[in-house]
Amino acid sequence: MIWNISEHNVGTEELAHLEIVAAIVHQLTRNLTPEQIEASGFGPYYIDHTTGIWPQAAGGVPFNACEFQSKGDPITDLFEDMAAEQKARSTYDNILRVVKDPEVCDPIRFLREREIVHFQRFGETLRDVQDHLNSRNFYAFNPAFDKPQNSSIQG
Repeated sequence: MIWNISEHNVGTEELAHLEIVAAIVHQLTRNLTPEQIEASGFGPYYIDHTTGIWPQAAGGVPFNACEFQSKGDPITDLFEDMAAEQKARSTYDNILRVVKDPEVCDPIRFLREREIVHFQRFGETLRDVQDHLNSRNFYAFNPAFDKPQNSSIQG
């Protein structure tokens, strides 16, 4: 099915985004002195991880499998994917408002552009999925499992 191919390609690229962000964080923190670490508010992170990369939200919540929301329903999952792309874009927008270093801003702008493209691709895939469902009620069944009679679901 088309949405499986789309999600796998974008999922691979999203992992690369995480790698790029981790490299930026490493470059920005690797030469900090203990005084700079403490003055910047980076102290608690440093105590646990030195300047190693431990993915977490700005509020300190560690990255975990809960970040990957999946219900097994293509419509639900595509909306979740689209929301994730918009959240990432918003985060990159916020970074660009605060950071002025071109060595940080240039790759962040690139990542932001990719989030917009991913959002568009997921939207196109959602439209394709809905086009193959009973247009009178998209939400009557899960197209990944339910096969109602007289429908045009492709499986």
